[in-house]
Amino acid sequence: MGSTQFDFEDETVIVTGGSSGIGRAIALRFGEADANVIVADIREEPKDLDADVPTHEVVRELGGEGEYVETDVSDPDEVEAVVEAARELGGVDVMVNNAGLYIESGFTELSAEEFEKIHDVNVGGVFFGTQAAANDMMERGEPGAIVNTASISSNFAQHGQVHYDSTKGAVRMITRGAALELASEGIRVNAVAPGQIATEFVEGLTEEMQENAAENGFLKPIPLGREGYPADIAPAALYLASEDAGYTTGELLHVDGGWHTC
Repeated sequence: MGSTQFDFEDETVIVTGGSSGIGRAIALRFGEADANVIVADIREEPKDLDADVPTHEVVRELGGEGEYVETDVSDPDEVEAVVEAARELGGVDVMVNNAGLYIESGFTELSAEEFEKIHDVNVGGVFFGTQAAANDMMERGEPGAIVNTASISSNFAQHGQVHYDSTKGAVRMITRGAALELASEGIRVNAVAPGQIATEFVEGLTEEMQENAAENGFLKPIPLGREGYPADIAPAALYLASEDAGYTTGELLHVDGGWHTC
């Protein structure tokens, strides 16, 4: 099978939550495509078990320009600050709103503080990231692309995940609404919807817990027969950001091994 080569030379890309997991894979693929990559995350060091070099440093090793900006996406001012940093490189050409949070809790146990926290990160981070990037693009008169990380939870309820599902449903509608609002400016807004991806994202979710969920019928089978990996998601994000997707906006692209077809 063939492979796709993307070219983002001289373009500046912000990847929130880019230090680990899906965000790291996306950032590295943009680096391979010669982009200037700004990793915006609350921590510089990766959480991935197989990684020990910060993402922006690996981007540099790949031949791209990489920077790290400490960013809490739940704070709109910090999101604005990372966009301002991108202006020093010419401005935002691609904004990847990937940072996310998962809290392991049942519906009846989740506290008000936990509910607010997960929505501040997962919803507020995407909303204000999209807003800040769009304003930068419009001020410069340089339309670009915005790619959000949604989830299969954007369309499908999952056991024990009411709080998380609600945030990813919001990401879907922010994507569609912003795509409609910004279409006249030439700014495209799309989202990738990953399925069951092997990352360090869900802290405290042990292998035993996943096995118990499967045995009790809480997990659907994956038609392609395997869990996904961050590297499976990155090409989809680059495609949606590229000119090859120039007539695509408001789209939610499932990358889930066929999970949503069952």
